[in-house]
Parts: sequence; C-alpha cells; structure tokens
Amino acid sequence: MSKKLVLAYSGGLDTSYCAKYLSKEEGYEVHAVSVNTGGFSVEEIENIKQKAIQLGASSYKSINAIETFYTKVVKYLIFGNVLKNNTYPLSVSAERIVQAIEIVNYAKSVNAKYIAHGSTGAGNDQVRFDLIFQIIAPEIEIITPIRDKQLSRQVEIDYLKENGLDLPWEKAKYSINKGLWGTSVGGVETLTSDKYLPEEAFPSQLKKTETEQVKLTFTKGELTAINGEENTVVNNIIKLEEIASKFAIGRDVHVGDTIIGIKGRVGFEAAAATIIIKAHHLLEKHTLTKWQQHHKEQLGNWYGMLLHEGQYLDEVMRNIEVFLEDTQKNVSGDVFVSLHPYRFTVNGIESKHDLMNAAFGTYGEMNKGWTADEAKGFIKILSNQGKIFNHVNK
Repeated sequence: MSKKLVLAYSGGLDTSYCAKYLSKEEGYEVHAVSVNTGGFSVEEIENIKQKAIQLGASSYKSINAIETFYTKVVKYLIFGNVLKNNTYPLSVSAERIVQAIEIVNYAKSVNAKYIAHGSTGAGNDQVRFDLIFQIIAPEIEIITPIRDKQLSRQVEIDYLKENGLDLPWEKAKYSINKGLWGTSVGGVETLTSDKYLPEEAFPSQLKKTETEQVKLTFTKGELTAINGEENTVVNNIIKLEEIASKFAIGRDVHVGDTIIGIKGRVGFEAAAATIIIKAHHLLEKHTLTKWQQHHKEQLGNWYGMLLHEGQYLDEVMRNIEVFLEDTQKNVSGDVFVSLHPYRFTVNGIESKHDLMNAAFGTYGEMNKGWTADEAKGFIKILSNQGKIFNHVNK
C-alpha cells in the first residue's frame, strides 16, 4: 500500500519535526511542499529544500503563488477595502487560504493518499488548512502530529537532536511571517492585553524623516502605476512597500476573535497594504454613488470575515467577488499621498469619474440644478415621516 504523503512544509520547527517523525517513525514517503505568497528569496527557498531533504523528505517542491495570491484574494481585499476590525489587512490569514489550495491540488496531482501540516490545536490555521483539504479532497487523510500528540517545542527539539539534527531551533524573541500583503509580528507583548510591541520588534526601521510625495494610479480599482511608472500590480505593491517601509509606516497591533472562539492579538507591519486600501477608498468616495459605497462596506466586511474564518470556498465568496469587481468600473484615477515618519496622509484625487466635478452645484456654496422653492418642497416632503411619528407618539 502506498504511503505517499504531502507535507505543508515551512522549514520551521513544527514542520521539521513532522518531516522527520512521519518519514522515520510512521514510514510515510514524505513529499515536502512550500508555497511562496511573497517574502521568500531564492536563497531561502534553497535552504528550506536542503533542510527538508536532510530531515528525510523524498522530495521538495516550492510553488510560486504570488500572482495567484493577488488575483484570487488580495485584489478583492482592495476592492472591498478590507481591514479586519478596522485595523488589520488580513496579511497572514489571507495567505493561508491560497497556500492550502495549492498544497492540496499538488497532493492530488501526485496521487498522495495523505496530507500533513504542522498546526497546533490552539490556532486558526488548523481550521483553514483542514477545511480546504476536506472540501477539495475529502478522500485524502489529514495527518497532524503536533496537534494530535499535543507536543511542546522542547519535546520536538529533543526528538530532532536525538536524531542527529542539532539545528538552531531556539525560538526567536519575535516571530515574523512575511508575505506580499504584509508581515505579522508576534512576541511576549502580544500575549497580554496591555503592552505594545517595541520599536525593534518590527522588521522595518525608520530610515527616512523628510516628507515624500507619492502618486498612485488606479485603473478599475487596481494599482497600475506609481509616480507615473506603470508595472504589474504585484510589482507595484512590492515597490510601494519598499518606499513606504523606510518611513516605518503601517505598524499596528490587531485584536480579534479567533475561529475557535478565543481573543488574540497580533502585531503587523503592512505599509503598502494600508496605504493602498486608504487611497483606493478615497478614490471610491469620489467616484461611486452613495448606495454603492453603502453596500460595498457591508459586503467587504463580510468577505474579509469569511476569508479569515476559512470559508473561502463557499460559493457566496464568488458571488461577493462578482459584486465587488462590478463596482470598480469607474474607480480609475490618481491618488496623491504624503509619506511621513510613522504615518501617511491621503491628500486628494484626480479622476475623470470624479462626481464632485458635476455641474449641478458645489456643496455648501450654491445650487445650479434646482430652485430655492424646489429645495424647500423636497425638504418638506422629506420631513413627513418624522412629522407623522411625532404626531402619533406625541
């Protein structure tokens, strides 16, 4: 009987334990796979490969899913102006969905009977991975040694040392998870409710103090140019991150509800994500109708929440994506942003679709499309419901 197993492999302690334990103790033919959704260099991928083979994996594959991550997920997070709890751009949780889909599709392509990941039983990722795996490939058995055996970090380290793998597994003071849409930062401060992460915890330090102007060009809701220079959207996101991170922009600590029902805190640094969302939102305020904005806000929040909860494959997500994309037909123009140390300001926009350019009137100044009597009549009718309510209820 074939015991071919695909392991979602990051190169960290948990998945390294899985690679060794599953191949040596359980006799699985382990095929390690990592999915790059941004943040991995060529050298880092090669190091991950060498470690996987050293741990007993029969093969290693790195899947480049950066463009997929943008087109399948990030694009809609921008269209929906998604900030979880008005704070977090879903930097890491959004990545996990794409990673899970790529891994399970690879497992199916090589006819693996088993699929494994290194999640514990206390976090969100176990839910995201298992949901995706079960929906796409219910016939593949899911193996989770860390969760099932309730292993501590020290037990894992001791096991690897006993098997001749005395690598530097000491837990870093701050855990960093970098991707296209931002970097999460965890540390002792995020385990409490009262402390903020110190300056040195964030991956990008302040390097620029003089204010810098940036022009962002959107075409149907997508970032197509920076300072007049066109490029792919993914490259523009990376470029904006490089520019803005020098100002230490995009830092915060998110407080939210986990899928399993407990509160959690996580720090993050997402300069490009926060700037793009705020710039895009301002452009929408100028180019969309009042009711478009109203319904977008509701559906954008739902999209972010369902994505965070691991429900990406529910068909309602495709329905929301169609709506979000349709709203972007006139969201084109330039947005002017000022970068300052630790903050940014979105100053204004220029667009041929700007609804402030209408000839009907200027807010607070004068009306050109209606008479004074028409305004009085409109207001009188508008007050009817309030008059009736107050008359009936005294």
